[in-house]
Amino acid sequence: MTLKKFFAGILASMIIFVSPPTFAQYEDDGETITEVPTEIYMWVQSTPRANYWFNHKDCGYRVKDDNTLDLYTLRVPTVLIYDNVQIEDVIQKRKWRKLSLIGYDRLAGRADFLEFDLRNMTVQVVERVDLDDTWAHLDKDTSGEPVKLTDIPVKDVRYKFYRTILEWARAHNDLIIARSRGHLSEEDGNLLITEVPINKIFIPPAEVQQKPEDALPTPDE
Repeated sequence: MTLKKFFAGILASMIIFVSPPTFAQYEDDGETITEVPTEIYMWVQSTPRANYWFNHKDCGYRVKDDNTLDLYTLRVPTVLIYDNVQIEDVIQKRKWRKLSLIGYDRLAGRADFLEFDLRNMTVQVVERVDLDDTWAHLDKDTSGEPVKLTDIPVKDVRYKFYRTILEWARAHNDLIIARSRGHLSEEDGNLLITEVPINKIFIPPAEVQQKPEDALPTPDE
């Protein structure tokens, strides 16, 4: 079966509109709890310092200049929700670096906009944005560099996070293509399902079950 036949009808009928979500917050024994809209975001894991989510409604392939999809470049918005200790840590680091603290009294987490290169098997945080509790942007960083997926240790919290995203993308590739803003090229539309890049890449095995305290933080956690 080819992609063109598989997606016929889906591409013509699907219209996607995703409203910018807002955080809902409440207090639980002095700890600020931030809720993320689960109709848009999928929870993957929790570490001692953050909860990891990715936007399953806005995953999409890069659109080329001719408006066709680049099936080798997958873009995925993600969100990390911090606990109070991580919030204070971020604020203290900004103080040390003499960076602006405007709005950081309401810091809730950050958004990482990921780009997976399925040809070279890398992932890059193309933009990292600090978020307050209303989803407003506080500051951003675009200095992220591509990282080889095979170089990420099993106990690094990114290992499970990225692996889960790629597994979901493989299982829902039809949905991702339908939601992407471009269209399939003639060549890609005639690809066999088994030849689609997301179906050809090697996704590493699940990590050995580990206790939360054993998880290694990401470099800036």
